[in-house]
Amino acid sequence: MLRIKRIYAAPSPDDGQRVLVDRLWPRGASKERADLTEWYKDIAPSTGLREWFGHDPANWQEFQVRYAQELDANPDAVAHLCALRSKGDLTLLYAAHNPVINHAGVLLDYLQAHCR
Repeated sequence: MLRIKRIYAAPSPDDGQRVLVDRLWPRGASKERADLTEWYKDIAPSTGLREWFGHDPANWQEFQVRYAQELDANPDAVAHLCALRSKGDLTLLYAAHNPVINHAGVLLDYLQAHCR
C-alpha cells in the first residue's frame, strides 16, 4: 500500500515505512512523535517551485505539471522511493494544511504510475 498522510496525524501500524517528503521540517512537529523511517528532502519540490506555488489554488494545475517535470529530472530520488515501496507499505508524510492541494498527492500519483 502506498498512501499519503499529514505528519501531524498519529502514526499507525498500517503506515509501514514513514517518509517525510517535505524540504523543510514541519513547524511544531516532534521528531520523536513523527516516527520516521526517513526524511527524504531530495524528492520534495524545489525551493523555487515551492515558493512560486505558495499553496495558491490558482497555481495548482501548473504546479502539478512543473513538479512532475522535476520528478522526471530526478530519477534517482524516484527510484529510491520505488525501492522503499517494493519492501512493503509506504506512507508519504507532508505538512500542508490542504489534503488535496499539496505536493504529496502529486508525488503519490507519480509513484503509482512509475514504480513497478
